[in-house]
Amino acid sequence: MSQSPITGSRRQLLSTLTGSFAALALGDLFARDGVLSGQLHHRPRAKRVVQLFMAGAASHIDTFDHKPYLRQQDGKPWDPGEQVELFQSTPGACFASPWEFRPHGQSAKMLSDIVAPLGDVVDQLAFVHNMVGKTGVHSQGTLLQTTGFNFPGFPSAGSWVSYALGSENENLPAFVVLPDHRGLASNGAKNWAPAFLPADHQGTVIRPGNDPPIADLLRPSNEFVTAESDRAGLAALGQLNQMHADQRRGDDRLAARVRSYELAAAMQLSATDALDVTSEPRHIKDLYGLAADGTTIEDSGVINERAETEYFGRKCLVARRLLERGVRFVQVWSGNDNGFPRRNWDSHGDVKRDHAPLALGMSRGASALIKDLAQRGMLDDTLILWTTEFGRMPCSQGSKGRDHNPFVFTNWLCGGGIKGGTYGQSDHWGFRPLDRSQETTVHDIYATILHLLGIDHTRLSVRHNGIDRRLTDVHGHVLHSMIA
Repeated sequence: MSQSPITGSRRQLLSTLTGSFAALALGDLFARDGVLSGQLHHRPRAKRVVQLFMAGAASHIDTFDHKPYLRQQDGKPWDPGEQVELFQSTPGACFASPWEFRPHGQSAKMLSDIVAPLGDVVDQLAFVHNMVGKTGVHSQGTLLQTTGFNFPGFPSAGSWVSYALGSENENLPAFVVLPDHRGLASNGAKNWAPAFLPADHQGTVIRPGNDPPIADLLRPSNEFVTAESDRAGLAALGQLNQMHADQRRGDDRLAARVRSYELAAAMQLSATDALDVTSEPRHIKDLYGLAADGTTIEDSGVINERAETEYFGRKCLVARRLLERGVRFVQVWSGNDNGFPRRNWDSHGDVKRDHAPLALGMSRGASALIKDLAQRGMLDDTLILWTTEFGRMPCSQGSKGRDHNPFVFTNWLCGGGIKGGTYGQSDHWGFRPLDRSQETTVHDIYATILHLLGIDHTRLSVRHNGIDRRLTDVHGHVLHSMIA
């Protein structure tokens, strides 16, 4: 679809004014408001989104997708009735989950013991057990789930939401990223990049618990850089920016850079307040699993339950504080890129060792976030998406691990007009969708999220290199059955 008349008029207006800081300020107003903020396609059910991303590929059959048949066949040769080519191994024996599954909630949804903390809110979760990917490669699989494409060069879902809706708070960015405390996941910043969208729609990285949590926000605390010299430097920078803009009409990168500095100045107060969880009452800190003494648990280098609970819970609490201050899209990460010892969900060697602390930390934080949003009246218009790049195989790799499974895995959604239940099933192995003609893709998930935000996913597009691009590519169907 081509640009709307309103979007086209916006570009013409900006092109006539570019070259002055008035133009930069006007461009920033449009970016902050969002191109659809005053003209949504239909009445929205949600205003904001949280994406919980499990980097490394969380195992669906060890968390949310109960497979009794796999338990019956444990240790026997695995024969799915077709040839299977795995990512880095040959198919081993049937490998039942090391954990028990038990019923939770009024729905009696079966959950693994390592995600049992989500049992308190399970009736509000919409499980999609027939998700399919396109690749078993981490970098491509992660890009597919964050951008809708499995190769670089396309905007993150958060960037699309920022572009469409803008921020509700001029002192905070519309799109915030809370990475794993150990580092970035596969692809790094490409997972929240704006690509061909205006540059100021990229995710702003914040690291709760770090000192400082936002890099380069405040001037260095030393005798060389004084308050006076800092002001003089900013004034000189402003003159250089003006000269640069005068010579490069129509280039939005400078406008984005200027806005980033303006936003940084505003964030010195707003972000500091949002990130300061010391003012939260003790029962809220306990809900999220924060350490009793108020200090951050040190990372020992080995995945452990206490640290995962503290770090993920802190990010979830900060996410809530950002959302209630007007941030539109918050991306929360569990796990970073591969390293040794294992520091993510990529459990080739020992799924029991790796998944237990990660899953318990994640499920405590996610459950707390859902409860906290609900008690504040925010869950009704906040969408939560739990995802990962793909699943893991029902057969063993070695004796304790699982290889990649892009053929089926699990997502769940909550809040923002979502109706709890199970939508789509995997087969009795957890290997492929039960009905291969009725699989669910990331494009369906994003079509549904955009729909709940008041956006027709087929009408949110930007022409790039002669092609009208959108978050859902040329795919995607709204999952109406899970909308309340």
